[in-house]
Amino acid sequence: MMKLYSGDLSPYSARVRLQIYAKGITDITLERPADFGMPKFRETNPIGRIPVLDIDGDLMPESDVIAEYLEEIYPEPSMLGATPRETAHIRTLARIGDIYLMNNMFMLSAQGRAATRNQGIVDLLGGQVVRNIKALDRMIGKDGFACSGRLTMADCAIVPGLFMVENVLQTTGMDNPIPANANVAAYWAAIQTNDHAARVLVELHRGLEERRELIRSGAFEKMMAAAAAAHAAAEAKA
Repeated sequence: MMKLYSGDLSPYSARVRLQIYAKGITDITLERPADFGMPKFRETNPIGRIPVLDIDGDLMPESDVIAEYLEEIYPEPSMLGATPRETAHIRTLARIGDIYLMNNMFMLSAQGRAATRNQGIVDLLGGQVVRNIKALDRMIGKDGFACSGRLTMADCAIVPGLFMVENVLQTTGMDNPIPANANVAAYWAAIQTNDHAARVLVELHRGLEERRELIRSGAFEKMMAAAAAAHAAAEAKA
């Protein structure tokens, strides 16, 4: 049995979970590490982020690396292409979802809850998201999938990326760019009817509501402060 350290609201974890669900993999358990965000987690996971795939104690970080590894050890059903060129296109779209959308949104998300918003950061990262949605609009499939007429690793990255855009970007004062891009909008409406994508979106929405409740109650700020203090203490001992 392998274990995926994951979290409902982590878009990178959602990317791997969507792949697991689509492939019907049953020998990977999902777990949110109790010490996530604390120095103890970084002792065995130096990057300090999830997902992490635990293979009998051998810990593998980074969603893209995990996704490629799972594709190699569970090759059926394939979520890559029938030809090298088709696979390259799938990976290009996955890269747009991962780096151009998710990464920018991940860095931008803190501005949505900041007491004093840094408009320069919002303009820079939000502007990149809008630009990249326009690029995706020219490349996305028009049959309900990102490409290839079926669920691929491209969808696994784009689905959580678009979730972040739709649900988090507006908290920074920016408009959601998805409706203004017809191909992306049509894709987004269609992919949410896919059983595996819908399952991941339920998890993401659940995680988002839990996060919002923590913020409303003040518990999230206390958690962040405790984590910062623990990391400072660990650095002082190093």
